[in-house]
Amino acid sequence: MKAYVFPGQGAQFTGMGLDLYEKSSLAQELFEKANSILGFSITDVMFEGSAEELKQTKVTQPAIFLHSVILAKVLGEEFKPDMVAGHSLGELSALVANGVLSFEDGLTLVSKRALAMQQACEAQESTMAAVLGLEDAVVEEVCESIDGVVVAANYNCPGQLVISGEIEAINKACDVLKGKGAKRALVLPVGGAFHSPLMEPAREELAKAIEETTFNTPTCPVYQNVAAKAITDPNEIKENLIAQLTAPVKWTQCVQAMIADGATEVIEVGPGKVLQGLMRKIDRSIAASGASFGE
Repeated sequence: MKAYVFPGQGAQFTGMGLDLYEKSSLAQELFEKANSILGFSITDVMFEGSAEELKQTKVTQPAIFLHSVILAKVLGEEFKPDMVAGHSLGELSALVANGVLSFEDGLTLVSKRALAMQQACEAQESTMAAVLGLEDAVVEEVCESIDGVVVAANYNCPGQLVISGEIEAINKACDVLKGKGAKRALVLPVGGAFHSPLMEPAREELAKAIEETTFNTPTCPVYQNVAAKAITDPNEIKENLIAQLTAPVKWTQCVQAMIADGATEVIEVGPGKVLQGLMRKIDRSIAASGASFGE
């Protein structure tokens, strides 16, 4: 069984999507439609912009979404998922790929999500840190012991957990975690505390937009970050997507659930190879590759 997975923020690179645009008339049509929906030429930034320009959340999130979703669409008959999942932002790409959301609605939600998250980041200084080489339970315990907001945010693979919260609390947690034997506890260059209670204003903002959007029955199950199990009910998918902004990304658990449910091959759709790398650390026995078009 094939599981298709979609990357999140951090997978962007300069020139992303240009090869698709040049090789496919369908890709050209969808990219031009995206420029119109967003109200600015995202293709200019994706194809010719600097790394700095691509780093802005309002650009990064739609850019990664577009690269992933347009690649899935131009694959046509080759794209036949038995199950899908997406890492954080990638969950919206997955929901377009399995028919829950239309391309237009998916992009509109991604744009609103990006702006809401950027505003939440600006409202309160906060950050995230990657913790390597400790058991999840040890990291969770340390987070609970620290004064201030600091939580486990991304369960990326065994031995790699990202924490999220207030800057002072993150710095304290990193010191304690190093003392507990973490190989690294490294503050990340991100704009804010994603997947933490500090994203509550963004969650409320996005909830309104999600509630007003049509969610269809999926063509295959989606393994959502919040639940880490197969979901097919559109209302449940909505609730989980709303909860996602302030809840942890259970990526390790999602992948393990897909394998337990019969996945034998995992294919990453979108920019970069981040999820393929995590896949090898979660379960080396499963074939992991990246989707490509027109090679």
